[in-house]
Amino acid sequence: MANAPKTSTAKEKSNSSSNVFASLAIIFCFIVGICVYKFILGDPSNFIDNNPENQPLPGNYYGMMYHGGPVIPVLLSLFLMVFMFAIERFIVIGRASGKGNVGNFVRKIQSLIGGGNIDSAIAECDKQKGSVANVIKSGLLKYKDVSANPNLDIEQATVAIQKEIEEATALEMPMLEKNLTIMATLVSIGTLTGLLGTVTGMIRAFAALATGGAPDSAQLANGISEALMCTATGIATSTFAIVFYNIFTSKIDTLTYSIDEAGFSIVQTYAASHK
Repeated sequence: MANAPKTSTAKEKSNSSSNVFASLAIIFCFIVGICVYKFILGDPSNFIDNNPENQPLPGNYYGMMYHGGPVIPVLLSLFLMVFMFAIERFIVIGRASGKGNVGNFVRKIQSLIGGGNIDSAIAECDKQKGSVANVIKSGLLKYKDVSANPNLDIEQATVAIQKEIEEATALEMPMLEKNLTIMATLVSIGTLTGLLGTVTGMIRAFAALATGGAPDSAQLANGISEALMCTATGIATSTFAIVFYNIFTSKIDTLTYSIDEAGFSIVQTYAASHK
């Protein structure tokens, strides 16, 4: 129990670091999005007569996106955020899994526990590292602790082991889900922001047509295609966000299941060996 405050402090520092990363990542993505909009999409070579105020060159999608309006840099920023947070989650969840395959690690732990080799199982946790190994190690240490206490009956001991595993899980698992809410939010706002850009672009296109006198089908077509670039970018953002979000939730579920499986083995082994 003496280690609990230290562990809690470590997790608080980790949470603080994650919050700082999220804030800096969002700011960075917006800066990059604006720069891409200004200097790449708005490059004069993308437009007729090298003038960004003119129509884009035929088939030049960079110029079409530039004329999509001020929503485009926002959409580019959201698109970058998806990949920024995806990379960060891959790294964090990879570290949580540890050095080796989680499934093989859990099976090895179960085998060692079944043979009564608790110290060897703890040593394997030290080799594996990561959140899963940390939780299982906490359960194994509690196993040794209650085994050395003759005053506890089987029911009290198993409850103590289960509680220790649950507390360790409560400390480790939230870090795996950190920033997934941002990913889930990007799923929604990506499409909605794209639709906003399309609607405002269509309004501008028809307003320009109304004030231009004689109808110009080419101009109208260009205006509509530029507006639809917002929709395309928004849908792409939401699509990648959904794919990454589902990948990460699946990985987290796998880790959680591994912890539950190993925790059940620890409790059952203790109960069976102390009847």
